[in-house]
Amino acid sequence: MEKEKIIRLIPKKKKGFLRLIFSRLFIIGILVLFQLFMLLSIYGWFSEYFPHFTLFQTLFSLMMVIYLFNYDMDSTSKLTWLFIIMVSPVPATVLLWFTKRDIGNLTLKGRINYLVTMTKKKIPQDKEVINNPDIVGSCTDDLCRYLNKSGCFPVYANTDVTYFSSGEEKFESLIDELQKAEKFIFLEYFILDEGYMWGKILGILEEKAKQGVDVRVMYDGMCEITTLSFDYPERVEKLGIKCKAFSPIKPFISTYYNYRDHRKILVIDGKVAFNGGINLADEYINKIERFGHWKDTAVMLKGEAVQSFTLMFLQMWNISEKSPEWDRFLKYDCLSKYEHDKSGEEGFVMPYADCPLDDYKVGENVYMDILNRATDYVHIMTPYLILDGELETSLKFAAQRGVDVKIILPGIPDKKMAYALAKSHYKSLIKSGVKLYEYTPGFVHAKVWSSDNEKAVVGTINLDYRSLYHHFECATYMYKTKCIADIERDFHETLEKCREVTPETIKNEKLYYKFFGGLMKIFSPLM
Repeated sequence: MEKEKIIRLIPKKKKGFLRLIFSRLFIIGILVLFQLFMLLSIYGWFSEYFPHFTLFQTLFSLMMVIYLFNYDMDSTSKLTWLFIIMVSPVPATVLLWFTKRDIGNLTLKGRINYLVTMTKKKIPQDKEVINNPDIVGSCTDDLCRYLNKSGCFPVYANTDVTYFSSGEEKFESLIDELQKAEKFIFLEYFILDEGYMWGKILGILEEKAKQGVDVRVMYDGMCEITTLSFDYPERVEKLGIKCKAFSPIKPFISTYYNYRDHRKILVIDGKVAFNGGINLADEYINKIERFGHWKDTAVMLKGEAVQSFTLMFLQMWNISEKSPEWDRFLKYDCLSKYEHDKSGEEGFVMPYADCPLDDYKVGENVYMDILNRATDYVHIMTPYLILDGELETSLKFAAQRGVDVKIILPGIPDKKMAYALAKSHYKSLIKSGVKLYEYTPGFVHAKVWSSDNEKAVVGTINLDYRSLYHHFECATYMYKTKCIADIERDFHETLEKCREVTPETIKNEKLYYKFFGGLMKIFSPLM
């Protein structure tokens, strides 16, 4: 379908001040502000009419501080909450209680736990694979067992992985693979934005839906604020495509909105899967320019490991469904092993997901496992560097024991506050031997780790609190796959376009970044 036809079927959301004033977003904002005003008014009323309120406030705050010290939370987050309690004792302690009780997420958490429990044994681990001497010798079997405490994430052989060093490369292959779809297409992305990229994809999805292919699209509800209208699912369904937003924005205060679906998954017929940092918007393929040249990466899987991404999608899709659709989906054999040409394959692949509502810090622990086991190098590309104490210590310890730790970061930021926060870590990391580089042509959105010519991770997980603690995420862990050489080659080619961060460049950094980096570091766990 031509781009013009797609735009006519689904008109692009209008922009402008009047559209904002009369939008659903504006109404939601007004209602949320009203709720905040009422809470603050109640606090002010108590302060004015109860003479012993100050004593109560002091004792209440002291109790919350004791509670905080005994709460299972990383030390950086504790310091942030202590500062907030010091500034505004009662409102802060109420907010802490409200956040930790997670009242808005009790239903969501229960639903996810149910779905994970129901599907944990859908994909059994091949014992021959996990007992392979290579897997055991590298301790990847231990990592696999840890991951399977939180979900269903086997380690696979018989999977071919292709690495894409740009959004343009991924887009070209994605279009080719979509046109081959015969049974189903599942898309789950953090961002959809109308334009050339999504228009081209949507045209193929519409044609496939007409051919009887089961097409399902899911995106994060924050798109209703940033890129899409709130009725977008209904408009897409007119094309024969099933569509939904995860956690749509509604007009009430809740911790529910803290957990976003940051994953990027595309599965076709249970045979092919795409994963990585690339969303479905034009800047990701440099069709439009935002923050200079947009550097991003992805992987394409063909083979048995695609099963895991299929299951990840089905779990998220069924969160809002009254009755899970496992039986109907199983008729596609989408969770059965896919036989394909295995000639030339080597290595092992382990797709995994990270859920913010369980007790496992999967994303962070996989990264720290790579750092702690590395002997030669760990090379990283990440758009953000907002570290907790544990991850920063792991990075520094790896460098101090002689591992070559290099991190490529954006040269042109998308968020200045996040950029300032990243720079607040520079001095400490460099002092420990970590080498930092900034990509001069523009913005790095890739989430890539490679180590010792043996291990690599490509996925959606940034080095910041939101990815590591608050988002639904996913990634592809690889051990001794052929594409690791391509990943390392891409890292070095990208490195040639970077400026190195040195003590001198830190000294000469703009005052704006120095000031706000130090200031915002207090609140970094909340960002």
